[in-house]
Amino acid sequence: MTTGTTDTGAEVELAIGGMTCASCAARIEKKLNRMDGVTATVNYATEKAKVSYSGDVSVGDLIATVEATGYTAQEPAPPAGQQERAEEPDELRPLRQRLVTAVVLAVPVVAMAMIPALQFEYWQWLSLTLAAPVVTYAAWPFHRAAFTNARHGAATMDTLISVGTSAAFLWSLWALFLGTAGTPGMTHPFELTIERTDGAGNIYLEAAAGVTAFILAGRYFEARAKRKAGAALRALLELGAKDVTVLRADGREQTVPVAELRVGDRFLVRPGEKIATDGTVVEGSSAVDASMLTGESVPVEVGSGDPVTGATINVGGRLVVRATRVGADTQLARMARLVEDAQNGKAAAQRLADRISAVFVPVVIALALGTLGFWLGNGVGLTAAFTAAVAVLVIACPCALGLATPTALMVGTGRGAQLGILIKGPEVLESTRRVDTVVLDKTGTVTTGRMTLLAVHTSDGTDEAEVLRLAGALEHSSEHPIARAVADGALEKLGALPTPEDFANVPGLGVQGVVEGHAVLVGRERLLADWAMELPEGLARARAAAEDAGRTAIAVAWDGAARAVLEVADAVKETSPEAIRRLRALGLTPILLTGDNEAVARSVARDVGIAPEHVVAEVLPQDKVEVVKRLQAEGRSVAMVGDGVNDAAALAQADLGLAMGTGTDAAIEAGDLTLVRGDLRAAADAIRLARRTLGTIRSNLFWAFAYNVAALPLAAAGLLTPMIAGAAMAFSSVFVVGNSLRLRTFRAAS
Repeated sequence: MTTGTTDTGAEVELAIGGMTCASCAARIEKKLNRMDGVTATVNYATEKAKVSYSGDVSVGDLIATVEATGYTAQEPAPPAGQQERAEEPDELRPLRQRLVTAVVLAVPVVAMAMIPALQFEYWQWLSLTLAAPVVTYAAWPFHRAAFTNARHGAATMDTLISVGTSAAFLWSLWALFLGTAGTPGMTHPFELTIERTDGAGNIYLEAAAGVTAFILAGRYFEARAKRKAGAALRALLELGAKDVTVLRADGREQTVPVAELRVGDRFLVRPGEKIATDGTVVEGSSAVDASMLTGESVPVEVGSGDPVTGATINVGGRLVVRATRVGADTQLARMARLVEDAQNGKAAAQRLADRISAVFVPVVIALALGTLGFWLGNGVGLTAAFTAAVAVLVIACPCALGLATPTALMVGTGRGAQLGILIKGPEVLESTRRVDTVVLDKTGTVTTGRMTLLAVHTSDGTDEAEVLRLAGALEHSSEHPIARAVADGALEKLGALPTPEDFANVPGLGVQGVVEGHAVLVGRERLLADWAMELPEGLARARAAAEDAGRTAIAVAWDGAARAVLEVADAVKETSPEAIRRLRALGLTPILLTGDNEAVARSVARDVGIAPEHVVAEVLPQDKVEVVKRLQAEGRSVAMVGDGVNDAAALAQADLGLAMGTGTDAAIEAGDLTLVRGDLRAAADAIRLARRTLGTIRSNLFWAFAYNVAALPLAAAGLLTPMIAGAAMAFSSVFVVGNSLRLRTFRAAS
């Protein structure tokens, strides 16, 4: 699917197949960027390549280059919900089948090799029968990836797994058919003696089968997490209305799918309905709740001639809107593209195991060849020389390597879930170590995200309870979010409210009616002016002070006189100041980001302890991602905390995205960490836990390699018996699991 053209040429997005790790993505990107006039970014997580090209280059040339690199490429089909749902099991099913096969068959192979009591007369042949499908069918993705890597002179963890398991299996075949290992009654005694052997009686089937099963388990859970990369886009696109009531030229109302809407069509939006697409109001007036897109809790009053945005909700009167943008041109679609661009542009964290393997594998192969040459040169015989060389390859394929990341991640994510923190995958953890700046969306993150009655100012001789009773009763009949804040505040303090005898909504100004025999007005100061009423000096000062602090001031009058001013605003969460202190303690600089005006932003920043110079206000939803990019361009590593659809692109662009679990699906899917509790203090705990988990993975990987490196001299000396190999594998695995279990002791800061 060609995504468009640029000033310098065209752009295309290719679906890439066959990648097994981040280094595969880097290899494809490197080959594409070598082509004249081509600029490409390849994302391992989304399995897509975004390519800009010009000159004589065609899409066919790009696909041919990817295929020549050893992978597949095609133009993705247009998204269709049903197609995408069918795609997921198709991709994961083969990997799941290989995993189940490996686990079911490898467990008895390992058990027979490690427990002498299970070694009956022909146990070695049963081991071969069970291990063969594991090493061939189940491990096929590793062998295929190793072959692809070898063609390009590269080595990754796949190479290490393939070489080690193949060496173990092929040597076992030789020992069984041409050596003495196939003799009835052969056993692996439980002895840890170090002695030179010709290897003819040794089999390594348990190493080959066990390593394959463990590492397949890690790959399966990684692949399942990776499949969610596109969920942010689906969540965004599902926010829009599905059907729309179009007004035809003859006055007829016709309900059609949104996809059939055209620019210039007039459509009807009833109270409570989503606005189908971007447009301009041509009839009616109402309040529109745009919080789903903008994240800001204050509804926007609209009337004839005002623009409205698709996917926002009409909470007031009936509107007739003329469509100005449809389909891919709408603000919602543009935000979806921003999220996708940010995901494509984010450098995928290359697995640490791959980086180590790139050095470790060539060294091990060179050591194995050197061992073979040394023993042949010393005249010990071909069998003993090959035994030592193969032992080097076998011991270099550590079972613990397959456990290092999955076990730490499993324990870390499990502990995080108990604390209300969801970690999406291992690639997230690398980012937590580097972040030095945290960008906080205001609404729903630092604040509650809903309008709250904060203060009541009364004139001389007026009782606050009476103000709340009369104003609350009238506002209780309105669906406007500010009215709901007043009504809820009154109900909380009084417990019950009277029923108005008369009620009327005054569009854009407020409400009026009769309560307990009093003619009551609640709304803007202009509503009182229309009835020839003015605020007394004390209330006028209170209104001005409230507006200077970024709060909404509501005037209340009855029986011909202004009696009170109510302050309504999005209240700061009680836990936010403490959360900011904890983030600072982690070495992070907090920055407040909001679409609200400067006064509101500075007021909130002052309440939670953020410096005025770290406040970025009046930012349009699509510009939030630009703020993150600007900070990154300054050399900062940026974490972003948000909860709205308008935060999704910024969450994806940030080096670390933390989504509030109380927010929208689009934000949650775009984030790397999800804070289930909706408490900003969890952000600090999430970063601490992620850093601790990363440290555990690193120490696991170190010991997984260290045990095997320590055993390599024994293997090269020809002193490695199957029992020592098995014991080293088991001990390193137990150590890795035990080290990972220490994450269960992690505690949230009190």
